[in-house]
Amino acid sequence: MSTLLAFEEALKAIEESANLRVSDEVIALPNATGRILAKDIVANIFVPPYDNSAMDGYALVAKDWQAGKSFVISQRIPAGQHPTPLEAGTCARIFTGASIPEGADTVVMQEEAQIVNGKVIFNQQPPSQDNIRPKGQDIKAGQTVAKAGQKLTPMHIGLLSSLGITEVSVYKPLRVGILTTGDELVPAGENLAPGQIFNSNGPMLSALVTQAGHLVSQCLHAADTPEDTETTLKTLMASSDVILSSGGVSVGEEDHVKTVLEKLGTVHLWKIAIKPGKPLVHASLDGIPFIGLPGNPSSTLVTFHWFARLLLSVCSGQVANRPQPYLVDAGFNRTKTIQRDEFIRVAIGDDGLAYAHPQQSSGALLAACESQGYLHIKANTPIEYGCSYSFYPFNGF
Repeated sequence: MSTLLAFEEALKAIEESANLRVSDEVIALPNATGRILAKDIVANIFVPPYDNSAMDGYALVAKDWQAGKSFVISQRIPAGQHPTPLEAGTCARIFTGASIPEGADTVVMQEEAQIVNGKVIFNQQPPSQDNIRPKGQDIKAGQTVAKAGQKLTPMHIGLLSSLGITEVSVYKPLRVGILTTGDELVPAGENLAPGQIFNSNGPMLSALVTQAGHLVSQCLHAADTPEDTETTLKTLMASSDVILSSGGVSVGEEDHVKTVLEKLGTVHLWKIAIKPGKPLVHASLDGIPFIGLPGNPSSTLVTFHWFARLLLSVCSGQVANRPQPYLVDAGFNRTKTIQRDEFIRVAIGDDGLAYAHPQQSSGALLAACESQGYLHIKANTPIEYGCSYSFYPFNGF
């Protein structure tokens, strides 16, 4: 258990061990933004349901056009009105979104038409099917438009509304319990005694969990004793689908989380070859997935982004997806290599190059606030100015 597990191997192991931890429910579509779809949605209608005009103009038969020929306007078709078949040799005044009359095969925009003595003259031959949105151009009946495991966005809400859908089956929000450890930590708002610091990981993890669309069931703090750690974990087990912790997973005498995990459940992996964030533990407690993140705030952030986020996604019913990188050239050099994958906090300069924040300590959070994402430097890789590396923006997580 002491060997460092490679970054990619750890990601794969955590993803493959995860399973759905929530049931589904039916809710009103307007309330579904950010929820995870539980069932595929198949369209039962065409969108648009009929051929319609993309412009304000005139509907006619393209082959009826002749130079200088004037057309009688045989009907007026606003959007929402069902037209009659087009009379032979005439045109119809039509408006954007209105149904194309039977027989017409093109629409000429009004800017390309002239009205002379109440009739219409078109200056040039119109192509067939011009300015017509065909039936089913956007969606065809029988087409799967949203798949189970997708997180519903405002665009999905609009899309499903266009199908007349009012309710959707989604997974219930995942309940995530959060444990922080460390006698040196006190809540913000209290007075600091010598040797103490304010607890930043609890609020940060709560915010990260909420931002990801999950529910924080409880956020509790345990003293640095095996007894209090065990009691607090049991409390979280009673109210959570997944448990995250920060701190207490290293090898110090006051690090009790891993020992208690081995007593209460099964430890699957411990220590990953990444920087920052090496002392991470993945376990299960009576079937409840658990990830113990390191206590240093930047290590907590990195490991949440990569490992906890992945676990929570799968457990919530969401299709597991890795954040997508962009290749960005480095604006700095470093010849020294390390034997772990490294995630360097960087900002993208006006020249498009990635510049490392001067503070890369695992205990510093200001660097993340002043950076835009991580530059991923794989193990045993030097950094060369102008060479491309994978950049992961924070908003991609």
